[in-house]
Amino acid sequence: MTPESRIYVAGHRGLVGSAIWRELARQGFANLIGRTRAELDLLRAEAVEQFCLMEKPEYIFVAAAKVGGIKANDSEPVNFLYENLQIQNHLIHGAYKAGVKKLLFLGSSCIYPKMAEQPLKEDSLLTGSLEPTNQWYAIAKIAGIKLCQAYRRQFGCDFISAMPTNLYGPNDNFDLETSHVLPALIRKFHEAKAAKASMVTCWGTGSPLREFLYVDDLARACVFLMQNYSEEQFINVGYGHDVTIRELAGLIRQIVGFRGQIAWDKSRPDGTPRKLMDSSRLFAMGWKPQIDLATGIRLAYEDFLNKLPPQK
Repeated sequence: MTPESRIYVAGHRGLVGSAIWRELARQGFANLIGRTRAELDLLRAEAVEQFCLMEKPEYIFVAAAKVGGIKANDSEPVNFLYENLQIQNHLIHGAYKAGVKKLLFLGSSCIYPKMAEQPLKEDSLLTGSLEPTNQWYAIAKIAGIKLCQAYRRQFGCDFISAMPTNLYGPNDNFDLETSHVLPALIRKFHEAKAAKASMVTCWGTGSPLREFLYVDDLARACVFLMQNYSEEQFINVGYGHDVTIRELAGLIRQIVGFRGQIAWDKSRPDGTPRKLMDSSRLFAMGWKPQIDLATGIRLAYEDFLNKLPPQK
C-alpha cells in the first residue's frame, strides 16, 4: 500500500473498523473509503458488487460483521449465521469481480474447537466440536476463511485472513444484552457505582480464562499484515497471555471505582473454559501489542464515559 492507495474499510464505524481507519489515517493513508449501513447495504450482493466496480478500491479490510456476546449468539442463531455469511460472501466476491489487489478478512477466536489444545494454534481449525453458544458465528467465520483460500487457489487472489482474540476499546458495544464480557462489566460496575449498590452479579463461575487485545493494537496488526503477509493459512492476532474472568472483574471494579462486592451466578453459562491464542507466527514477524490490559480498560472506560448522555 502507498499513501495514495484507495482503501475500503468495511464496517468503518464499528469497534474494529474505526480502529483500522484511525491507524490508516495516522500512518498517512489519504484515500480511505467508508460507507454507512444506510449508504451501502452489505446484505445486498448487487449493491456491494456495484460499489466495488464504481469505487475501485485497491485494498479492502473486511471488518463488517454482526457480532455479540453469549446471550445474543445463543438467542439469534439465524441472524449470526445468515447475515455474516451474506456480508462476507458479498464483499469477498465483489473484491474478486472488481480486481482488488488485496483483501484482509477478519475472523474470530471462536472458530476453534471448544476443547482445542491451548494455546490455540492455527492448525487446530476443524479438529473438534465448536462451543455451542457461538457456533453459528464461528461457522460463518470459518466459511469466510475458506472462501478467501478458495479464491486464492482458483483465481490467484491475494486474499488473507487474520483471527483476532477478544477485543475491546473505543466504539465498543456496551449494551448489557448484546455486548461481550469486558464492556458489559464496565457498564455493570459503572451503573452499580452510580447507584451506590452494594453488589454486582456476574455470569458464571469466574473461572474461564480469556485473552484480551486492545482494538488499536489489532488495527496496527491489520495494517502490518496487509503490507507484510501473503499466505493461504490464516494467522492469529493475540495479546500473548490470559486472565480469569474473576481477575478481569476485579480489575474493572478497581478502575471504575466500585467499592461493593461481586457475586457469581453459577446458573449462567461460562462458555469455553479457556481461549488463549498462539500468536507466535505473528510475533516472529516483528509485531507485538503495545497496550497492556489495565491501560486499555482505562481508555475503554474513558470512551464509555464520553458517550454517556449529559447530566441534567
